[in-house]
Amino acid sequence: MVRLCTTTHVLEVKVHPRMTAPTEITDLNASDLSERIHQRQVSCTEVMQAYLKRIGQLNPRYNAIVNLAPADALLAQARACDDDLAQGRSRGWLHGIPQAIKDTGHAVGFPTTFGSEVLQAALPAKDSVMTERMKAAGAIVIGKTNMPELGLGSHTFNTLFGPTPNAWDTSVSAGGSSGGAAVALAQRLLPVADGSDFMGSLRNPAGWNHVFGMRPSQGRVPFGPGADVWVDQLGTEGPMARSVRDLARLLATQSGFDARQPLSIVGTLDASLVQADARVCKGLRVGWLGDLNGHLAMEDGILDVCQDALQHLEGQGARVDAIGLGFDTQALWDCWLVWRRALVGPKVAALLQLPGASDKLKPEALWEHENSLKLSFMDFMQASQTRTAFYQHLLGLFDQYDVLALPVAQTWPFALQERWPQAIGTRAMDTYHRWMECTIYATLAGLPAISLPAGFHPTQPWPMGVQLIGKPQGDIALLQVAAAYEAARSEWLQQRPD
Repeated sequence: MVRLCTTTHVLEVKVHPRMTAPTEITDLNASDLSERIHQRQVSCTEVMQAYLKRIGQLNPRYNAIVNLAPADALLAQARACDDDLAQGRSRGWLHGIPQAIKDTGHAVGFPTTFGSEVLQAALPAKDSVMTERMKAAGAIVIGKTNMPELGLGSHTFNTLFGPTPNAWDTSVSAGGSSGGAAVALAQRLLPVADGSDFMGSLRNPAGWNHVFGMRPSQGRVPFGPGADVWVDQLGTEGPMARSVRDLARLLATQSGFDARQPLSIVGTLDASLVQADARVCKGLRVGWLGDLNGHLAMEDGILDVCQDALQHLEGQGARVDAIGLGFDTQALWDCWLVWRRALVGPKVAALLQLPGASDKLKPEALWEHENSLKLSFMDFMQASQTRTAFYQHLLGLFDQYDVLALPVAQTWPFALQERWPQAIGTRAMDTYHRWMECTIYATLAGLPAISLPAGFHPTQPWPMGVQLIGKPQGDIALLQVAAAYEAARSEWLQQRPD
C-alpha cells in the first residue's frame, strides 16, 4: 500500500504489477493514466518515453505539437515525478502527465508565438493562469500546440510552423484555432489538451476530429493575464479531451477565481458530480436550432448527422424540439463584427509596431485592424446593447429549454490548401469567418457550450460535432448531459483514426 499526499487530500492505493507497453500507455485517457501512475503500474518516465516515441513517429506528419522541448530535459522532469511518488508525494491528478499548451498560452521556457513569425522569439516571463494551474496539478509541459496565426480563422495553418491536417484525413483541415490540440488528442500524442475559444476554437476542431471540446462559461477559466481585463471577455480558455470525465477534471483544474482577472468566477467545479447517469436526460428539454430557419448556410448532411446524434439523447428520455432563435440574426452578426474588430484590432495594432510586421501578418489580421479603425464608441456601445438584449432573450428561451443545440460548423472539413471556404453551396461567404457563424451565439452570451462527436460524412472519413449550449454558469449540468450522451454511444465513440 502506498500513501500519496496531495495538496488537498491523501490517496491510498494498492501497488499492482507494472504495465510498460507504450501502445497501451498512449491509448489511455488522462484519468485512467493518472490511476495507473498513482498505482505504480507505470512510471512517469515510461509515460514520457511512450509519448515522445509516438510524437516522433506521427508528429512529422500531423504537425500538431510545435516547439517540443528536448527529450533529456523532459525525461529528467519525469524522473523527478517518479522520485516524488516513491516518497509518497503526489503533485495532483496530472502527476507526470505530458501536456502541450496551445500557443496562445504562456509557458515559461517556450515561446508564445501565436503562430506568427513576428512573435517566434517571444519568451514569456511567467506562465499564464491556466498553465500555472495545470502545472500545479502535476502536468509536465512538453511543448505547444499549433494554431492559425493570431488565432484568426478556424483553420490551423501559419507561415511559422505550417499546417496541421485533420487527424482523420490529412488532405483536409483540422479546424481551429485549437487544431493542434484536437489532432494531438485524436492521434494519441497527448492524453488531454487545453485550448481557447473565441469563435468556436475549442468546439470546431473537437467536432472535426471526433473528440470532446468545451467552451466554459465566461469567467470560469481566468484568461491571461492580458493587456485588458475589463472589456476583452469574448475569448476563454478551456479543456479538450477524449472522454467527458477527463473534460470535467481538466476544467475543474483550470477553473476558479484569480485576482488578476477580476471578472473571473469565484469557486471551482466539482468534477466528481459528472457521472454517466441516464436519469439526467429524463425530461431534458433540448431546443434544436438547426440552421436558424435557413439563415445559416449549411453543407448537405450536417444537419442530418446532428439530428441523428440528438436522437441518442431522446433515447435516454430527452425531448428534442425544433425551434427558432427568435432574434434578429443579422443584427447579431453585425454586433459580432463590431465586437470582434474592437477586440482584435488593438492586438494587431500592437504587433504592427514590430519590425517587418506589416509584411508578415496574415491579411485577415490586417483586415480586422483596418476595420477596427473605423469604429466609434457609439458603434461599440450599440453593439454591446444588442449583445445584452440577446442575452436577456436567451434567458427567456431557457425558461422553456434546458439546452440549445446547433452544429459546430457549417461545412465539412475542407481542403488543407484553402485559406477558408469561399462559398457554401450557392451562397458566397462575405468574410473569412462567416462559415463559422453558428458558434457566435454562445460566445456573445457568455454561455457554456460543449462539442459532442456527432457523426461522419456519408462518403468521407470526416467527423462532425453537435454543440450543446447550457444555461448561465451551467457548466456541470452541461457536462452531465454530455456524460449521459457518451454512455449511450460508448462503443461508437471509441472509433479512432488510422
